[in-house]
Amino acid sequence: MRVLLKLSGESLGGDAGKGIDSESLKSYAAEIAAAVREGHQIAVVNGGGNIFRGLQGLGKGFDRVNGDRMGMLATVINSIGLACALRSEGLEAEVFTATPMQPIARYYRKEDAVGVLERGGVALISGGTGNPFFTTDSGAALRALEIQADALLKGTRVDGVYNADPEKVRDAVKYDDITFTKALSDHLKVMDATAFALCEQGPIPIIVFNVEQKGNLGRLLRGEKIGTIVHA
Repeated sequence: MRVLLKLSGESLGGDAGKGIDSESLKSYAAEIAAAVREGHQIAVVNGGGNIFRGLQGLGKGFDRVNGDRMGMLATVINSIGLACALRSEGLEAEVFTATPMQPIARYYRKEDAVGVLERGGVALISGGTGNPFFTTDSGAALRALEIQADALLKGTRVDGVYNADPEKVRDAVKYDDITFTKALSDHLKVMDATAFALCEQGPIPIIVFNVEQKGNLGRLLRGEKIGTIVHA
Protein backbone atom coordinates (compact mmCIF):
# COMPACT_ATOMS: atom_id res chain seq x y z
CA MET A 1 0.00 0.00 0.00
CA ARG A 2 1.30 3.45 -0.89
CA VAL A 3 0.17 6.32 1.32
CA LEU A 4 1.00 9.93 1.98
CA LEU A 5 1.17 10.75 5.68
CA LYS A 6 0.42 14.36 6.63
CA LEU A 7 1.86 15.39 9.99
CA SER A 8 1.22 18.76 11.58
CA GLY A 9 4.23 20.78 12.62
CA GLU A 10 2.85 20.93 16.15
CA SER A 11 2.99 17.14 16.38
CA LEU A 12 6.77 17.33 16.02
CA GLY A 13 6.94 19.89 18.81
CA GLY A 14 5.97 17.47 21.56
CA ASP A 15 3.60 18.49 24.35
CA ALA A 16 4.37 22.17 23.86
CA GLY A 17 3.74 21.98 20.11
CA LYS A 18 6.65 24.32 19.52
CA GLY A 19 10.16 23.79 18.22
CA ILE A 20 11.34 20.25 17.48
CA ASP A 21 11.07 17.61 20.18
CA SER A 22 13.66 14.88 19.69
CA GLU A 23 11.54 12.24 21.40
CA SER A 24 8.60 12.98 19.11
CA LEU A 25 10.88 12.66 16.09
CA LYS A 26 12.15 9.30 17.32
CA SER A 27 8.65 8.04 18.02
CA TYR A 28 7.27 8.97 14.60
CA ALA A 29 10.37 7.63 12.87
CA ALA A 30 10.01 4.29 14.66
CA GLU A 31 6.30 4.02 13.68
CA ILE A 32 7.03 4.88 10.04
CA ALA A 33 10.02 2.53 9.88
CA ALA A 34 7.96 -0.36 11.25
CA ALA A 35 5.27 0.22 8.62
CA VAL A 36 7.84 0.42 5.81
CA ARG A 37 9.39 -2.87 6.94
CA GLU A 38 5.93 -4.44 6.66
CA GLY A 39 6.01 -3.55 2.97
CA HIS A 40 4.14 -0.24 2.85
CA GLN A 41 5.36 2.76 0.87
CA ILE A 42 5.16 6.02 2.82
CA ALA A 43 5.70 9.60 1.73
CA VAL A 44 5.48 12.32 4.37
CA VAL A 45 4.39 15.95 4.23
CA ASN A 46 5.06 17.97 7.37
CA GLY A 47 3.42 21.19 8.43
CA GLY A 48 5.51 24.00 9.88
CA GLY A 49 3.33 25.49 12.60
CA ASN A 50 5.72 24.47 15.38
CA ILE A 51 8.24 26.92 13.93
CA PHE A 52 6.29 29.53 11.96
CA ARG A 53 2.84 29.74 10.45
CA GLY A 54 2.41 32.22 7.61
CA LEU A 55 -0.76 33.79 8.97
CA GLN A 56 1.03 34.56 12.25
CA GLY A 57 2.97 37.24 10.46
CA LEU A 58 -0.04 39.32 9.45
CA GLY A 59 -0.17 42.49 11.49
CA LYS A 60 3.36 41.90 12.76
CA GLY A 61 5.31 43.42 9.91
CA PHE A 62 5.08 40.49 7.46
CA ASP A 63 2.93 40.48 4.37
CA ARG A 64 1.10 37.24 3.52
CA VAL A 65 3.47 36.23 0.70
CA ASN A 66 6.64 36.47 2.79
CA GLY A 67 4.90 34.98 5.81
CA ASP A 68 3.92 31.95 3.74
CA ARG A 69 7.47 31.68 2.41
CA MET A 70 8.76 31.54 5.98
CA GLY A 71 6.18 28.86 6.76
CA MET A 72 7.33 26.82 3.75
CA LEU A 73 10.91 26.99 4.99
CA ALA A 74 9.72 25.77 8.40
CA THR A 75 8.37 22.62 6.74
CA VAL A 76 11.80 21.99 5.23
CA ILE A 77 13.42 22.20 8.67
CA ASN A 78 10.91 19.70 10.06
CA SER A 79 11.46 17.32 7.14
CA ILE A 80 15.24 17.41 7.57
CA GLY A 81 14.81 16.57 11.26
CA LEU A 82 12.46 13.66 10.58
CA ALA A 83 14.74 12.40 7.80
CA CYS A 84 17.64 12.26 10.25
CA ALA A 85 15.51 10.27 12.70
CA LEU A 86 14.44 7.86 9.94
CA ARG A 87 18.04 7.30 8.89
CA SER A 88 18.82 6.44 12.51
CA GLU A 89 16.19 3.70 12.10
CA GLY A 90 18.19 2.34 9.17
CA LEU A 91 15.96 3.62 6.37
CA GLU A 92 16.77 5.64 3.30
CA ALA A 93 15.12 9.05 3.74
CA GLU A 94 15.22 11.78 1.12
CA VAL A 95 13.99 15.35 1.57
CA PHE A 96 12.39 17.01 -1.45
CA THR A 97 11.45 20.66 -1.75
CA ALA A 98 8.90 22.42 -3.94
CA THR A 99 11.46 25.09 -4.88
CA PRO A 100 15.16 24.43 -5.62
CA MET A 101 17.27 24.33 -2.43
CA GLN A 102 20.34 22.31 -3.34
CA PRO A 103 22.40 21.17 -1.49
CA ILE A 104 19.91 21.29 1.40
CA ALA A 105 17.44 18.99 -0.34
CA ARG A 106 16.47 17.69 -3.77
CA TYR A 107 14.09 19.60 -6.00
CA TYR A 108 10.84 17.63 -6.08
CA ARG A 109 10.03 15.47 -9.07
CA LYS A 110 7.31 12.87 -8.85
CA GLU A 111 9.54 10.26 -10.51
CA ASP A 112 12.36 10.79 -8.01
CA ALA A 113 10.07 10.63 -4.99
CA VAL A 114 8.38 7.44 -6.25
CA GLY A 115 11.82 5.95 -6.89
CA VAL A 116 12.71 6.42 -3.22
CA LEU A 117 9.44 4.74 -2.17
CA GLU A 118 9.99 1.79 -4.49
CA ARG A 119 13.47 1.24 -3.01
CA GLY A 120 11.95 0.94 0.46
CA GLY A 121 12.80 4.47 1.54
CA VAL A 122 10.73 7.41 2.77
CA ALA A 123 10.21 10.53 0.66
CA LEU A 124 9.73 13.66 2.76
CA ILE A 125 8.09 16.23 0.49
CA SER A 126 8.42 19.74 1.91
CA GLY A 127 7.87 23.36 0.99
CA GLY A 128 4.13 23.05 0.42
CA THR A 129 3.18 23.68 -3.19
CA GLY A 130 5.98 26.23 -3.52
CA ASN A 131 3.39 29.01 -3.71
CA PRO A 132 1.89 31.36 -1.10
CA PHE A 133 -1.81 31.20 -0.19
CA PHE A 134 -1.81 27.37 -0.26
CA THR A 135 -1.77 25.34 2.95
CA THR A 136 0.34 22.27 3.60
CA ASP A 137 -2.94 20.32 3.54
CA SER A 138 -3.39 21.39 -0.08
CA GLY A 139 0.24 20.50 -0.73
CA ALA A 140 -0.29 17.07 0.80
CA ALA A 141 -3.36 16.45 -1.36
CA LEU A 142 -1.49 17.52 -4.49
CA ARG A 143 1.51 15.28 -3.76
CA ALA A 144 -0.74 12.34 -2.84
CA LEU A 145 -2.36 12.58 -6.26
CA GLU A 146 0.96 12.96 -8.04
CA ILE A 147 2.56 9.89 -6.47
CA GLN A 148 -0.68 7.93 -6.96
CA ALA A 149 -1.12 7.18 -3.28
CA ASP A 150 -3.89 4.82 -2.21
CA ALA A 151 -4.87 7.18 0.61
CA LEU A 152 -3.93 10.42 2.31
CA LEU A 153 -3.49 9.84 6.03
CA LYS A 154 -3.94 12.93 8.17
CA GLY A 155 -2.40 12.42 11.59
CA THR A 156 -4.00 14.55 14.30
CA ARG A 157 -4.40 14.71 18.08
CA VAL A 158 -7.96 13.33 17.92
CA ASP A 159 -9.21 9.95 16.76
CA GLY A 160 -11.24 11.05 13.76
CA VAL A 161 -13.72 13.59 12.45
CA TYR A 162 -16.45 14.89 14.76
CA ASN A 163 -19.48 17.13 14.26
CA ALA A 164 -17.84 19.57 16.69
CA ASP A 165 -14.43 20.03 18.29
CA PRO A 166 -14.18 17.07 20.72
CA GLU A 167 -11.59 18.96 22.77
CA LYS A 168 -14.19 21.66 23.46
CA VAL A 169 -17.57 19.93 23.12
CA ARG A 170 -18.04 16.95 25.44
CA ASP A 171 -20.89 15.30 23.51
CA ALA A 172 -19.38 15.75 20.03
CA VAL A 173 -20.29 12.85 17.74
CA LYS A 174 -17.63 11.00 15.78
CA TYR A 175 -18.12 9.91 12.17
CA ASP A 176 -16.80 6.52 11.07
CA ASP A 177 -17.00 7.74 7.48
CA ILE A 178 -18.22 10.89 5.77
CA THR A 179 -18.36 12.23 2.23
CA PHE A 180 -16.36 15.21 1.02
CA THR A 181 -19.64 16.98 0.22
CA LYS A 182 -21.02 16.63 3.75
CA ALA A 183 -17.72 17.58 5.37
CA LEU A 184 -17.67 20.77 3.30
CA SER A 185 -21.35 21.61 3.77
CA ASP A 186 -21.09 21.09 7.54
CA HIS A 187 -17.90 23.20 7.68
CA LEU A 188 -15.96 20.43 9.40
CA LYS A 189 -12.36 21.54 9.76
CA VAL A 190 -10.66 18.38 8.55
CA MET A 191 -8.67 19.91 5.71
CA ASP A 192 -9.19 23.06 3.67
CA ALA A 193 -11.55 23.21 0.71
CA THR A 194 -8.76 23.10 -1.86
CA ALA A 195 -7.40 19.87 -0.39
CA PHE A 196 -10.92 18.39 -0.37
CA ALA A 197 -11.47 19.37 -3.99
CA LEU A 198 -8.21 17.76 -5.09
CA CYS A 199 -8.89 14.52 -3.22
CA GLU A 200 -12.48 14.34 -4.44
CA GLN A 201 -11.28 14.82 -8.00
CA GLY A 202 -8.70 12.03 -7.59
CA PRO A 203 -10.59 10.36 -6.11
CA ILE A 204 -8.40 9.58 -3.12
CA PRO A 205 -9.76 8.94 0.39
CA ILE A 206 -8.56 10.92 3.39
CA ILE A 207 -8.23 8.98 6.64
CA VAL A 208 -8.12 11.16 9.75
CA PHE A 209 -6.67 9.40 12.80
CA ASN A 210 -4.87 9.94 16.09
CA VAL A 211 -1.22 9.65 15.12
CA GLU A 212 -0.07 10.31 18.68
CA GLN A 213 -1.43 6.98 19.91
CA LYS A 214 1.44 4.55 19.57
CA GLY A 215 0.85 1.81 17.02
CA ASN A 216 -2.09 3.49 15.28
CA LEU A 217 -0.26 3.99 11.99
CA GLY A 218 0.61 0.32 11.73
CA ARG A 219 -2.87 -0.85 12.74
CA LEU A 220 -4.46 1.43 10.18
CA LEU A 221 -2.21 0.17 7.39
CA ARG A 222 -2.97 -3.43 8.38
CA GLY A 223 -6.64 -2.76 7.73
CA GLU A 224 -8.03 -2.05 11.20
CA LYS A 225 -10.81 0.52 11.42
CA ILE A 226 -8.93 3.48 12.82
CA GLY A 227 -10.19 7.07 12.63
CA THR A 228 -12.60 8.45 10.03
CA ILE A 229 -12.61 7.90 6.28
CA VAL A 230 -13.55 10.91 4.14
CA HIS A 231 -14.52 9.76 0.67
CA ALA A 232 -16.28 10.77 -2.55
